[in-house]
Amino acid sequence: MLTTRFVNGAPNWIDVGTSDIEGAISFYGGLFGWRFQSAGPDAGGYGFFQVDGKTVAGAMQTGPDQGPPSWTVYFRSSDADATAKAAEQAHGSVFMQPMDVMGEGRMAILGDKAGVPFGIWQPGRTKGVDLANEVGALSWVELYTPDMAAAAWFYHETLGLETSAVPFPGGTYTCLNPAEGGEDAMFGGIVSLADDPSEDSPYWLPYFEVADAEATVDRARELGATVRMPATRIEGVGSVARLADPYGARFAVIRSEPPQT
Repeated sequence: MLTTRFVNGAPNWIDVGTSDIEGAISFYGGLFGWRFQSAGPDAGGYGFFQVDGKTVAGAMQTGPDQGPPSWTVYFRSSDADATAKAAEQAHGSVFMQPMDVMGEGRMAILGDKAGVPFGIWQPGRTKGVDLANEVGALSWVELYTPDMAAAAWFYHETLGLETSAVPFPGGTYTCLNPAEGGEDAMFGGIVSLADDPSEDSPYWLPYFEVADAEATVDRARELGATVRMPATRIEGVGSVARLADPYGARFAVIRSEPPQT
């Protein structure tokens, strides 16, 4: 499960790039109760979504030359430069070279073999988000990809991630975990695009924990979101829904079932 005891390869940051930062602040504030805190005058408009003063995500205004509005998942690396080099050697891409971020850490934006962007965060003063796996915070990530085997190989070579097959209604689900922590540290999964016709392009999908998935979907619709998959209960998992905010950034919500004892 996702925690804030970050290890190499585990998600430790997430942010949304949007064409309308004020609109996004209003939307996510109305949906999750997030408050926006600017990172300061030197941060180029970047800021933080917070719950009770604890950071759960970042947000920034982006232009047309930076691609469509989207969420970016960042993974912990103890050496962003080495990870970027590993991505290139695994036939991926470096979209943004490693750079220092005002002493808070070092980041890069990379692309996997299918061209899916993801981030790397090498901690400095900022280790990562303050909350994970709690209501209003990131709780799971999922990679939609045309080639699951190629994706598994790429992320193993680049981030050291491991995969495992978990029984799932109708078949099996491929889970991801960092090498450190083993399967107890599962944080996400890989899904074939061919198995889900509602998805038409590869990407990383973040899931945020909510108290009531159905009510959250209703509220999202009121706030101008697109419902890409209505709240659906999955045995042993919980109730999940896939959405896109009013500007097109895709995300999911989940009301997790408590673990079986």
